Amino acid sequence: MSPAPRLIAVDWGTSRLRAMLVSSEGAILDQTAADEGIMAVPPGGFPDVLRRTLAPWLERHGRLPVMMAGMVGSRNGWIEAPYAACPASLDDLAARVVHVPFDGADVRLVPGLTWRDPGGTPDVMRGEETKIAGVGLATGTIVTPGTHSKWISIREGRIDAFVSFMTGEFYAALLGHTIIGRLAEAPEDPAGFDAGLAASRRHGGLTHQAFGARTSVLLGDMPGTWVGPYLSGLLIGSEIVNGLALDRPAGEIVVVADGVFGRNYARAFEVFGVPVRLLDPEDTFIAGLLRILERVEGRRA
Repeated sequence: MSPAPRLIAVDWGTSRLRAMLVSSEGAILDQTAADEGIMAVPPGGFPDVLRRTLAPWLERHGRLPVMMAGMVGSRNGWIEAPYAACPASLDDLAARVVHVPFDGADVRLVPGLTWRDPGGTPDVMRGEETKIAGVGLATGTIVTPGTHSKWISIREGRIDAFVSFMTGEFYAALLGHTIIGRLAEAPEDPAGFDAGLAASRRHGGLTHQAFGARTSVLLGDMPGTWVGPYLSGLLIGSEIVNGLALDRPAGEIVVVADGVFGRNYARAFEVFGVPVRLLDPEDTFIAGLLRILERVEGRRA
């Protein structure tokens, strides 16, 4: 007999909507996805999209708790879930979960987080907080690679601080919208990745070494098949150089990533001689929502 569903976990971002029917042990019993991110939903259309997405599960299993995270809780989403300021504990996140009126299910939105670095520069996250909760790290650093990678400091179970790096977005911009990207050739040669990692630790800074990709091709020092991997290694390496220089707590580094991101970050940390633990983002997302739901329901008891 299959386990009973405990939760519907919803990851609703800018371009995609994904929902998962989850057991109390975190097993995915069923799932669905659609290209109905928040930018594709017409004004006032969020309840209809969610109802259509969840209807088969609600008809079969009755009223279930629904936990939503991601850009659906942003200013441009369904209902804004205000940011919680760091340092923040799991209880702080649970206290700021927003209830969403919806017929047939108990729907809640997980809030994002905000922090200001010592220089006063503000930072925000929305969605990554659920993965952080799912890691369950007591003290150490969590890295969540992506379009906007984040380095999160965990101290005594609390999210103490975090810093964002526009690694993925810069890579897309350099490769797709600069003269450097015009020199890139296929098929890509992964040897360029390690060359980029090496360049990230040389003097001159990121923009100088990025321009070096162009001049290296022009002067015959680098084939065009290296350009894409080189830029990836350069940007990830630059992120790691600056991330390791942050005021971080002692303890392990956990990287929440899979696929290409997971392989590239694991390789980069290996080259830098820094041991890390790699965790699956889907597993941590589900575990995080289950833990937050437990705290929310505990507050109501």
